[in-house]
Amino acid sequence: MALLARRARKAVMAKAPAPLLQKRGGGAAAELAIPAHFRCPISLDLMRDPVTAPTGITYDREGIEAWLDTGRAVCPVTHAPLRHEDLVPNHAIRRVIQDWCVANRSRGVERIPTPKIPVTPVQASELLFDVAESAARRGAAGRAAGAVARVRALARDSERNRRCFVDSERNRRCFVSVGTGRVLAAAFESLAAAGEAGVLEDVLAALVCMMPLDEEAARVLASSSSMGSLVAIAKHGSLAGRLNAVLAIKEAVSRDVAFVDLADDKVDEVVDALVVIIKAPICPQATKAAMVATYHLASSDERVAARVASTGLVPTLIEALVDADKSVSEKALAVLDAMLASKEGRASARGHALAMPALVKKMFRVSDVATELAVSAMWRLGCKASSGDEEAAATGCLVEALRVGAFQKLLLLLQVGCRDATKEKATELLKMLNKHKGLGECVDAVDFRGLNRLS
Repeated sequence: MALLARRARKAVMAKAPAPLLQKRGGGAAAELAIPAHFRCPISLDLMRDPVTAPTGITYDREGIEAWLDTGRAVCPVTHAPLRHEDLVPNHAIRRVIQDWCVANRSRGVERIPTPKIPVTPVQASELLFDVAESAARRGAAGRAAGAVARVRALARDSERNRRCFVDSERNRRCFVSVGTGRVLAAAFESLAAAGEAGVLEDVLAALVCMMPLDEEAARVLASSSSMGSLVAIAKHGSLAGRLNAVLAIKEAVSRDVAFVDLADDKVDEVVDALVVIIKAPICPQATKAAMVATYHLASSDERVAARVASTGLVPTLIEALVDADKSVSEKALAVLDAMLASKEGRASARGHALAMPALVKKMFRVSDVATELAVSAMWRLGCKASSGDEEAAATGCLVEALRVGAFQKLLLLLQVGCRDATKEKATELLKMLNKHKGLGECVDAVDFRGLNRLS
């Protein structure tokens, strides 16, 4: 049956028109047909990294691996069972293809590069075992650094190599099944506890290549020793190290169960490190990651929200909103809304002249998410008051909101629709604004018609 299927496939290939390579410069005369046995049976394109299955069919590695990744564990031609591990590089046909490319160089064909040999699950397992063993052994930091560097280099060579390290399901019989992220996170913790600061940035760079991490790896990263080292790198490391440290902190604190055991002073250190990155950016990726991490911290507890607000981050974010792009606007609004859950955050925002104008401006101009976050922040500024001074400041915010057109935008929001939680806040805001309608200089009285039903 397999033989019949193979013959049928060859017959189809023989009848199929040969794909053409276009010579640089164009022109019909420059077209060159690709020989049928140089083409991948899946893509019908020139094979760049030919591999042969046990069935004898040769495919391009990218095409057959994409086929297997969809869950179809069979040979596309013969339908015989097929696994990733069964694929063997076909060096003979690859060299013939390269010779053909060289022979046709004058016709615009570029020689395909010799592919690097991909890492196998067994090799990945051995490397990770070496990382774990050397990191746990006193005085073997240099060996650990070498093994980690090898892991990182292989993971960066190709997406296939990276999948080989992170795909525990495919490598379930190997050491990889414990999770590459867990091994590297544990190595980072061990080396941090041992005071081996010289190799921590190398381990961290490899760890970032394996993100996203599972909850166990995130929990290890959130330990006191690991987090202390991450904070130190975020403050004093190289530029690449600082970026990686912020990415790792974001990965750790974004899990609800990861940092619950951190002491308050350690959380404060993390907050200070993140705020420094936001206030003095080193690159857009680091700034965005720091904002996401800060949001998760501030929204987890009102004490942390107050601690974040005490760093002076509120004015920084308000001013950043003026000309921020979509991604930064959404993240800045999320952090701002989380800080406004605290009394300190509201006091800082109410004292800033641009707070309400910036929030109103972002409505309908960025995204639905940004609009909902802006409404939530406006609601916090307008209704959360527990003393006379706070009440006066909240009233001032409401009057300013009227002057910059918040009323009209809130009415429009209710008309176009939004989530129930946002709808409730918008309705409550309209009621509060209605009480101060006489103080709003730029609001036409007609805008308040029909509002009585809200009161």
